[in-house]
Amino acid sequence: MEGEDPVSVIREGLAKALSFYYPFAGRLVEGPNRKLLVDCTSEGVLFVEADAEVEFNQLGDAILPGSPMLEELLHDVTRFRCGGFAIAIRLNHTMSDGAGLVQFLSAIAEFAQGKEVTRPSVSPVWQRELLSARHPPRITCLHHEYEQVLDTNNNDANSTPIQKPLFFGPKEIKAIRNHLPPHASASTFEVLTACLWRCRTRALAVDPNNTVRVSCLVNGRSLPGLIVPHGYYDNVITCPAVVSKAGKVCSFSLEYTVELVKMAKPQMTAEYIKSVADLMMIKGRPLYTMAGNFIVSDVRRLGVDTVDFGWGKPVYGGSAGAFPVSSFYMNFKDGIVVPICLPELVMERFEEELKKMTKEPFDGSVDHRPPKITSML
Repeated sequence: MEGEDPVSVIREGLAKALSFYYPFAGRLVEGPNRKLLVDCTSEGVLFVEADAEVEFNQLGDAILPGSPMLEELLHDVTRFRCGGFAIAIRLNHTMSDGAGLVQFLSAIAEFAQGKEVTRPSVSPVWQRELLSARHPPRITCLHHEYEQVLDTNNNDANSTPIQKPLFFGPKEIKAIRNHLPPHASASTFEVLTACLWRCRTRALAVDPNNTVRVSCLVNGRSLPGLIVPHGYYDNVITCPAVVSKAGKVCSFSLEYTVELVKMAKPQMTAEYIKSVADLMMIKGRPLYTMAGNFIVSDVRRLGVDTVDFGWGKPVYGGSAGAFPVSSFYMNFKDGIVVPICLPELVMERFEEELKKMTKEPFDGSVDHRPPKITSML
């Protein structure tokens, strides 16, 4: 790609990809009962190019989520003086989930790399009726992630939110695991989520009797009983949640919280997804629970950090940041980067709590053995 302009190459690849992913070139409209529809207007997408008078290596880790230069970098394509570039995608999540987005980006990359390519190697499938609500709709599962609860946060929780990227390498993950008994078996995702949920709940100073929840985003494409064709790029995700009293999350051992996190993903079944679709119809597309909720999305295996437009794999690929109730897990160097968004007055307490969990050595004198978990409350 020597001598090629990334702006013109990617713009051309995007234009070709949009002829196959034509709903992205339309506009979202709202129908009865807040039902979202796509008006295929062929208006195209906004494309912005920019030049930065710095070299990429001057930015260092400032490219990570919550970057102080985020507004300067978030154009469709930003060229750096050294020849490197940053590409940003803005997408309404109701159009596609992470897997669908990567499929779209891969199509752009294929057109960008090969001038003789006439169609994507994966044919896009737009059959949203596959996951439509049933007739009649019926909610058959428990959905803690959509419960409407009263926000009783303290004043600190309502201060100005700020973002910070957290890096967890092998050393930090090992330190967190030291808070678990030797026999405990848990994935890195489960351990890290339990740790962040605990530190976050403590930092927010939630009333011990209030209910808090953690929602884990799950991809349902390979679920038994759910037929999703290859190339389908709509949302096949839900965020099943587990709940607990805040006092237990804060004071019981990390093992207790890990075991709770383990309960989230197994809730995701074909019936669960159908129940969510029916809930959307019955309740008019409600929002996720905001108060006392922490939503986590692990995108490390999606492939967004391996999409190659012709110049090689990106140094970083993932979310540009976090939201007040949600964070993303992304690959970076030899570890995981997690952006966290918290009120300014809470962030300092959160970082202090996290230091307790990631410092070595740990003698186990702070944790307490939990009672046996018999329910999610």
